[in-house]
Amino acid sequence: MGYSKTEIQSILRNEDVKFLRLQFTDILGLNKNVEVPTSQFDKALDGEIMFDGSSIQGFTRIEESDMLLKPDYDTFLVFPEIIEGNGRGKVARLICDVAFPDGAPFTGDPRYVLKRQIERLKQLGFDNLYAGPEPEFFLFSLDAEGYATTETHDAAGYFDLAPVDKGEEARRDMVNALVEMGFEIEAAHHEVAPGQHEIDFKYEDVLTTADNIATFKLVVKRIALNHGLHATFMPKPVAGINGSGMHTHLSLFKDGENAFYDEKAKYQLSEPALNFIAGLLAHAEGMVALTNPLVNSYKRLTPGFEAPTNIAWSASNRSAMIRIPARRGIGTRSELRMPDPSSNPYLALAAMLAAGIDGLENKLLPPPAIQRNIYHMSVRDRRKHKIKELPGTLREAVAALKKDRVIKEALGEHIYDHFIEAKTLEFDAYRVSVHDWELDRYLAEY
Repeated sequence: MGYSKTEIQSILRNEDVKFLRLQFTDILGLNKNVEVPTSQFDKALDGEIMFDGSSIQGFTRIEESDMLLKPDYDTFLVFPEIIEGNGRGKVARLICDVAFPDGAPFTGDPRYVLKRQIERLKQLGFDNLYAGPEPEFFLFSLDAEGYATTETHDAAGYFDLAPVDKGEEARRDMVNALVEMGFEIEAAHHEVAPGQHEIDFKYEDVLTTADNIATFKLVVKRIALNHGLHATFMPKPVAGINGSGMHTHLSLFKDGENAFYDEKAKYQLSEPALNFIAGLLAHAEGMVALTNPLVNSYKRLTPGFEAPTNIAWSASNRSAMIRIPARRGIGTRSELRMPDPSSNPYLALAAMLAAGIDGLENKLLPPPAIQRNIYHMSVRDRRKHKIKELPGTLREAVAALKKDRVIKEALGEHIYDHFIEAKTLEFDAYRVSVHDWELDRYLAEY
């Protein structure tokens, strides 16, 4: 729901809120916040709180460091007691846009990048892009000193009712907290791997969805700690078992109707739906560095663990990068299956939107849908159907991003340059490290 400044001031007083968090994300998608006491609430609501941008990953240089936090009133909420029950008073939050001191939008703000793409879509006559994410995560035990491990006593599997530890209890508290904060939860269940969980919330316009993902991560981690657990959105924390993805369901709306649905068309998919899907396929290599941004992301994108490795679409099977779920009418949508929950939600969704817009503007059409299990197709078969593979490492993904003009322009020069620099350094640090696998394999033998 939308709030006015006066309504927020009233809620802050009536709820006896003691602290207000002004939340934003850095380029890597990590939640940041400036917390102010009651004496600064009016100043915060007027967008007059400043912070040092030079201390935030990829923001500004030291000589131009002062930045303003402009709150989006629609994102206001008071945290439930289960999250902030520390006896020091209630805490509320507002998600903010980052601006220069003169009020001009900061081009290095990931939320601004997504807003720019939304405006481009509206200029094409569409209401908005709607997105429904399915974020997965692991719950692990903490050691005696409170540090995260990769150990779980959970022996459950996909959709099992009662994990043999605190996982189900923690997940239920997460759902209750999210519902209290206004989320409409569609499903919460145990996933395939031991210790792995999924909580799905209802689709929303793409900006609200990005805000919700950022909030979701915060809630999940905080509730897990309350239960003596560590929640991680790392894509592949344990070798040999399924990793965590964030399948994202996408659909365009126009004049209040689902623009992906055409009752008379093949698969009942409209021309805009096919254009959008074609754009996602055309730019998959270029945007995967944003949807799957870690060295570890590519340990998940390997055959045999239900994660897609091939650039293809299907009206049925789950081995393709894009699947079209069976529901039609208002529920017609494409499911993009390669993103993982370590991604910056604003940049990942902006990249998806930019790719789809390119498909719409250039009337791109996808190749024929692949109805066979791609994992079981031979290399020759995949070549016959012109099925390309997704990048296999972060280095390959960064190289593909450098070649993709559409995604580069969507990010803008500031974020593109800083993102490329950060990810190049990340891969180089990984490349020169000596890992346990190498020691186990080579130390004694050579």
